[in-house]
Amino acid sequence: MQTEKIIKPPSGYLTLVIFLIMLTGGIYLMAIKSFGWASAILVIDFILVLPGLIIVNPNESKVLILFGKYVGTVKTDGFFWVNPLTSKKKLSLRARNLNGQQLKVNDKMGNPIEIAAVIVWQVKETAKASFSVEDYLQYVNIQSEAAVRHLANSFAYDSLEDESAQITLKDGADKVNSLLEDELNERLSRAGIEVIEARISHLAYAQEIASAMLQRQQATAVIAARKLIVEGAVGMVEMALERLSEKEIVTLDEERKAAMVSNLLVVLCGDRNAQPVVNAGTLYN
Repeated sequence: MQTEKIIKPPSGYLTLVIFLIMLTGGIYLMAIKSFGWASAILVIDFILVLPGLIIVNPNESKVLILFGKYVGTVKTDGFFWVNPLTSKKKLSLRARNLNGQQLKVNDKMGNPIEIAAVIVWQVKETAKASFSVEDYLQYVNIQSEAAVRHLANSFAYDSLEDESAQITLKDGADKVNSLLEDELNERLSRAGIEVIEARISHLAYAQEIASAMLQRQQATAVIAARKLIVEGAVGMVEMALERLSEKEIVTLDEERKAAMVSNLLVVLCGDRNAQPVVNAGTLYN
């Protein structure tokens, strides 16, 4: 695997001055009819001097190759002169966004889900990006999709499917994003790519089971709400009986206590407002 070698070539301004001097000299020699010398100077000027001038913009690099051999990479921005026989490949070092497409995969429990991720990445080692893979852009796309699929297969969508799961795709966003970022860095290191950030941008059940899962979630929410209501109602009934006993407002036998508890629970746990019924007789009639 090729190792990146950073080089800093000489400034191109001196070479530019030499180019202009030789150009002026060649034109002068042509003017005085010395075509042989003029041709030689102009050929050297345009073939050996001018092609060696390069401009490197900020957050860009130039990979230099001489007769099939990697010479080095220029990462410093500026105006330089390099060996004119080298081929120069420009690589951007800027951060890029990959907005992954929505993938339909199965989670750990086998449920079909839709998942997509947004990945921020940049070229870290230009030599690996140029020589270790055929096309580093395509490599990033394919490996990113593979990493997202593997992540979805490793965890359940939520804790309803796997109650023992410590991490789920829905509830463990920070941990899941961290695991995705680590796996992407491992996969893309061969191509000299560094992943700056990776986040799940879309997560949902697939359409064929979305309706059933929604009903299940609603039922779970209703059960949880009912449980809370019952716990509160039992506490209120217990408090009412204790207060009646402490204040000695009324003395109830076990049968009447049971009836009172039943009536209070119906009032407190019912979906609709209770309709009061006035008892004009005694407690036992």
